[in-house]
Amino acid sequence: MTLAFEIPKGKYSGAIKPVTVGASNALTLGGETAYPFYLFEGQMPNKPRIAMEIWDIDPAEEWPAPVLEPFKDVVKDPAAWAQKCVKEYGAEAICLVLKSTDPNGDNAPADAAAATAKKVADAVDVPLIVYGTSAVDKDAEVLAAVAEACVGKKLVLGPVQDKNFKKIGAQALAYDHSVSANTPIDVNLAKQLNILLGNLGVPESKILIDPTTGGLGYGMEYCYSVMERIRMAALTQDDDKLMLPMINYVGQEIWKVKECRQTNDEAPELGDQAKRGIMMEAITAASLLVAGSDLLIMRHPESIKLAKSLIEELS
Repeated sequence: MTLAFEIPKGKYSGAIKPVTVGASNALTLGGETAYPFYLFEGQMPNKPRIAMEIWDIDPAEEWPAPVLEPFKDVVKDPAAWAQKCVKEYGAEAICLVLKSTDPNGDNAPADAAAATAKKVADAVDVPLIVYGTSAVDKDAEVLAAVAEACVGKKLVLGPVQDKNFKKIGAQALAYDHSVSANTPIDVNLAKQLNILLGNLGVPESKILIDPTTGGLGYGMEYCYSVMERIRMAALTQDDDKLMLPMINYVGQEIWKVKECRQTNDEAPELGDQAKRGIMMEAITAASLLVAGSDLLIMRHPESIKLAKSLIEELS
């Protein structure tokens, strides 16, 4: 006798709300009706996407050689760097980090940063994410100027935090941009910031959850568990304030750790520096994808290629 077997299926009462970013070649994120890649239980109409990270200054002093190498000919020109990411590496989106505005660094003025953002936005035909440096007051000033300078580009502005959400959120609302709502790896804080943005008037169709990302071996496990809880609350507990796509800033967390920075001469026992960095970034990306990430910000083209192949296989 042959017994029929049917895979048990979970039931979900919630769904992730879609958020569309970008003006040219816009990307729609979210829309899931089940846990990540659980295609046997629900729908995943919009597969996760990857943005390539660029800076507005030469990162040679901070980026290890293996991740700097693919871009060494363009790092002094953010617009050219962005174009190379799109034309040579097939970037689906660009994340411009306005590193020059760091108050502990060059402390560049907001108008100069806004002009750079506008130049990059005009240079590519994919969605643009613009990040500050997590300096609360300076980011508010800079991202407000960026929002106005890039009207019509439908940017993602971030990181928006509980201490500067009013100014950045108001500018995003005024100039039709989305926001990346950043909180320090906590479900309740993520929900609270979404509520505050909503009370300000920012629609849920313009909010991405940035739960704060940890690198592999450096907090990724904690980040993963919080992302899982956000998805559980959204899909099974009807928490509509958490039914939003998630964004993860992967590149900066990986390429700053010693395992990626130590050269072959400094740490021969760790194997080839380029390979270990690429794999650390790719494995972190893979982990975050299965935790529910809808948009990853990554650096190395080879890491991105591995992450994209996983997305295609799973979806």
